[in-house]
Amino acid sequence: MRRSGYRRTVGLLLVAGLGLTASACGSDGKNEAQGSADPNAPVTITVGCQPPKSNAKEREAWDADVAEFKKLHPNITIESKDAFPCINPDTFQAKLAGGSVEDVFYVYYTDVQKIVANKQAADISEYVGQVKGLKDLRPDVLSVFQDGDKTYGLPRSNYSTGLVYNRKLFTQAGLDPNEPPKTWAEVHAAAKKIAGLGSGYVGFGEYSAGNTGGWHFAASLYGRGGEMVSSDGKTAAFNSPEGKAVLENLKQMRWNDNSMGTKQLLQWEDLMRMMGAGKLGMMIGAPDVVQTVNNDFQGKFEDYGVTALPESDGKFSLSGGDGYMFNAKATPEKIRAGLLWLEFHELTPGKGQFNYERAKAQGRPVGLPIPDLYGKTAPGNEIAALRKKHATIPVEHFTPYVEGNANVVSKLEPPKAQELYAILDVAMSAVLTRQDADIDKLLADAESKANKVLDKLS
Repeated sequence: MRRSGYRRTVGLLLVAGLGLTASACGSDGKNEAQGSADPNAPVTITVGCQPPKSNAKEREAWDADVAEFKKLHPNITIESKDAFPCINPDTFQAKLAGGSVEDVFYVYYTDVQKIVANKQAADISEYVGQVKGLKDLRPDVLSVFQDGDKTYGLPRSNYSTGLVYNRKLFTQAGLDPNEPPKTWAEVHAAAKKIAGLGSGYVGFGEYSAGNTGGWHFAASLYGRGGEMVSSDGKTAAFNSPEGKAVLENLKQMRWNDNSMGTKQLLQWEDLMRMMGAGKLGMMIGAPDVVQTVNNDFQGKFEDYGVTALPESDGKFSLSGGDGYMFNAKATPEKIRAGLLWLEFHELTPGKGQFNYERAKAQGRPVGLPIPDLYGKTAPGNEIAALRKKHATIPVEHFTPYVEGNANVVSKLEPPKAQELYAILDVAMSAVLTRQDADIDKLLADAESKANKVLDKLS
């Protein structure tokens, strides 16, 4: 689940020198490895998720990249599609079923496995086997587009949740903004000091309505090493010591520490507005929350920092992102051309989405430490160096996030995520609005309802 900034593309990482060999893909989505396509034959491909006209700077950059790509590959014509949003949930499944998606179509991580199961995308295993640098991709990220030994797409961005905090408020409260909390006990202590700054200040904010409460429950649960569902995805697994700890933690901050404020039942925009107004000390979120707060809620990049989720070292972080897959009906020529485009625009340092010099000249923010597709490999280090060289925001404010997530494994949203989140909204809202809330009963009730939802998958 992503809200506004979470849905935005905030940066991409590279695979250096993408080498391709030609092979064929049948309409059933299975690669037939014919390998006879002429690499110089004229071919036209449609590509999704061109920035809309309302996003003038990014669209200008995209169009310039299409023109540059044409010079490099005169035989390939890119027809860009600018539907906004890039995926409309009301029509996406119908387009997939009818085979009317673009030749190279944009997809969220959470849709990939369903698309694969329905054979609505091409198996490109024979192609990506020739990609130089593929071994440098983080296994947890690449695996999103894999099913067994087959590959169906490439990632272009990813995010993982951490702890967003207001550095300015930390300083005002006598806290060191360069040493953000590493444990939940430290979060409690910091939140109490920030709430003590005066009326209207909230130390730690949390969602509990509109499915956002369940979303953040999952994020906190993963950070503690817990699971939302069983390994086979058929039963709920959140009624556990880790799940109980999530709610106990919030209950203590809300009622014992008085550091979460009295206004609850908050949804996405509420915490963003509070953070932008300089009244909120901490919240769970990815680094692009800072961009959203800066762009849409009158915040300033320099006032914020991000660190890893407390106590998540060696555990999990709720993640998500996007990438591209190929129309199951695409010809070998189209697949080859599409991979060349993705190489150029999504995966090459200094080009396309990684042209940080151009982004800086356009006045766009540069420096957010996401996506992290490669970790500390050579490609990842090269991207980090380019990002730092052309940074327009304080890169050092995100160092705790980068270092703290070094040993954290990204974990996708559970099946039937929105239904489960809605169920867990009830538990989240209860502990934040009722001091006598029975956590064991809340989790048991949620588990029963979740099992009925998951049973439909069997």
